[in-house]
Parts: sequence; C-alpha cells; structure tokens
Amino acid sequence: MLVKDNQSSKAAIALEDKYGAHNYHPLPVVLKKGEGVFVWDVEGNKYYDFLSAYSAVNQGHCHPRIINKLKEQAETLTLTSRAFYNDQLGVYEKFMSNYFGFDKILPMNTGAEAVETAIKLCRKYAYEKKGISENEAKIIVCENNFHGRTTTVISFSNDETARKNFGPYTPGFVKIPYDDVEALKEVIETTENIAGFLVEPIQGEAGVYVPQEGYLKKAREICAQNDILFIADEVQTGIARTGRLLATCGNCSCPEKNCSGTPEVKPDILILGKALSGGAYPVSAVLANDPIMEVITPGVHGSTFGGNPIAAAVAMEALKVIRDEDLASNAYKLGKIFRKEMESLIEENDLVTHVRGKGLLNAIVINEKEDSDLAWNICVKLKENGLLAKPTHGNIIRFAPPLVMTEEQLMDCVDIIKKTLDSMIQQVDL
Repeated sequence: MLVKDNQSSKAAIALEDKYGAHNYHPLPVVLKKGEGVFVWDVEGNKYYDFLSAYSAVNQGHCHPRIINKLKEQAETLTLTSRAFYNDQLGVYEKFMSNYFGFDKILPMNTGAEAVETAIKLCRKYAYEKKGISENEAKIIVCENNFHGRTTTVISFSNDETARKNFGPYTPGFVKIPYDDVEALKEVIETTENIAGFLVEPIQGEAGVYVPQEGYLKKAREICAQNDILFIADEVQTGIARTGRLLATCGNCSCPEKNCSGTPEVKPDILILGKALSGGAYPVSAVLANDPIMEVITPGVHGSTFGGNPIAAAVAMEALKVIRDEDLASNAYKLGKIFRKEMESLIEENDLVTHVRGKGLLNAIVINEKEDSDLAWNICVKLKENGLLAKPTHGNIIRFAPPLVMTEEQLMDCVDIIKKTLDSMIQQVDL
C-alpha cells in the first residue's frame, strides 16, 4: 500500500497503528510541513508548535540556513565511518571545543547514546585515574530523572512503565532526591567508590522541575571537593532553551554579545543532543577536558555514524544560528512574559494550579483528580484551536515553542491557551 500525497489523517494514523510498534501515544494530528514556529497537517490545517520535538527544534522548523547546509554536505559526502578521516570532523571538533569551552568532544548521534557514553567515560576515568577497583564504581543519579530508555538508563529510572519486564537491571547507581544538596552530601559521606553525579539542570520529562537557586552550584562544589565527576545532561535544556546557552550557565551567555566568559557551573562532563541538530539530523556530543577524555583510546568506544560529515556540518550551522539570531536572549525574554501571563491565568482559572520553568521551557500543572484524562483532553482542545502541546506525567502540560518565536506570536498562543482553558472549566467538576 503506497502512501499518497493527499493521504488523510485517519489513513496515516491507521497505517502507523497497523505496521508500527505502539511505543508512543501521539496527539491525533498528522503533520506534513513545518516552517519556523508553525506546522501543517495533511489536511492543510496550521498550528503553532509548542513542543519543538521535545526541544530539538529550537531554531524553528526547516531553518533555511541549516537545511541548505544539510543539502550541501549531503551532495558532497555523507558517511565515511571512523575508519577514515573526513574533512568536516576536525573542523567540527575544534568549533565545539571552542564554543563550549572544553578540550575535547566525543561525537555521537542520539541523546540516550550520549548519556551511555558519558557513563562509560565516568567509569573508565574512575578505574584508570582515581584507582577505584574495576566493577565497583557507583554513579549518583536523581529520582524522577529522564536520561533516555536504554537498558542501562532505565535501571535507575523511577518510571515503572519504562522499567517493567526489561530486567535484569544494570547495577552501579545510587538514587537521591532531586534538588537536595544534603542528600548528595550524605550519600557521598556514607557510600564508597562514588565516581560521578549525573543530573539534569532542569528535569524536563518529569514535568519541568526547576531546582532552587544555587542548587547546581552547590552540587558542583561538593563534587569537586570529593573528586567526583559532575555530569550535566543538557540534552533538553541545552542550546539556548532556558534563556542561556546552557542551563548550567547561570547568568553567563557564552556565545552572546555580553558574554562574561565564566559559566556559573561548568560540568566535568557535558552531554548535548536534540537542538544541536537544528531538528534536521541526529547529532549528540559528550564534552570533557583532556584528563578525563584521554581514557578513551582506539577500540574502547565508537559509533559508525558518530562524527559523520553531515552531522558535523549541520551541528556547526545550528549553533551559528543560535548565536547569530541571539536566540538565548529571545528565550529569556519571552519566557518571562509567558510565565507572567500564565500566573495571571491562574488567578482567574481554577483549572491551573501552578506554572514553572525557565526561558522557553515551561509547564503548567492542571488541577485534576487522580487518573483523570483532563490534561490530555485540554491538549486535544488546544490542537483544535491551533496549538500543539502534550501532557507529561498525567496532569502536567509542557510548553516549549521554537526559540525563533516573536512576542506577537507568543501572545497569540497565550490567547489560545486562555481561551481553551476558559472553555474547558465549564465542563469540569473540580
């Protein structure tokens, strides 16, 4: 059965349902075209994208500079594997190292793959540089984390849907509450062979949980004092999403005009993905300085596609767009406006109890009873009104539009959200 150009949404959904594994529960909309902050479905209906492919499309859909770079490289050289050098990789590695202030980069493809790489790097460093006995290293992680869905990562996940019937699980991880410096201190004091602390600067998938001011800085200091590697998973929060180049930057905005050059919290290992690709091609990366990265030697770790010419060319252009269009500053400004508007909505509408976020990574908490599908129904109604968003963890709706959004467009989206919630409250028994 061929997929026709004029295929209906119903037919497209039926095809996926019949021939694809049911590992996602998408909103009932079938998208065909994207440009900037907008997407269109197969029937031609236009929507604001308020999810940005989980922050992979920070630069907007089909950014012409990124797409042109993709085409240019795809017509020249696509893949060599790492059996040979290619003329893009070294240039990309130098660009990345300078852009983020690290000695070296280890190029990979997906966010989960980069997290796995960081875990391997941390363990190998612990054995070869710290003297921890082989197979004894432990990595501290936070409850309610989301670092991917590989077998190793789900071993330290709280999400039973992601974990159930996938054991036996990988050992070597110690869980502590998120945003709890005292818990971090305690586990370090009472547990032997701690090699690293893996943390999301903001827990996105868990519902956009923003830690208290100073948490990351204190955690970083504790790790440094105890010779423990501080590993920042910025797959979702990185690349200008939170109003800075990195969420760990605090008030630093490295590639911007007013850069102080000194990040508030510099991790030992930095994990990037999603928007590093400009939404056009899978790209991820792990960055660290020489004393850590030099434990990686030929044959120890690799990827056929990691560091391929297309990925290198696309990622460099994606980061240049972030810098040239000052998208971090735009995210910072619009994020403040959005949260202020949502706070005023909360005063008028009992459906929403809380708004939280940073930059243009935000979420609202819906006032609903346990096991209710209210947040889902709100998202379906938002879709009918021209805005696409998705619930996470039941009663939380994440809002993360492309960073190229204008203030006028943002206010149009705020009106859609308010209109939708006002219409829904009449139908709900709180």
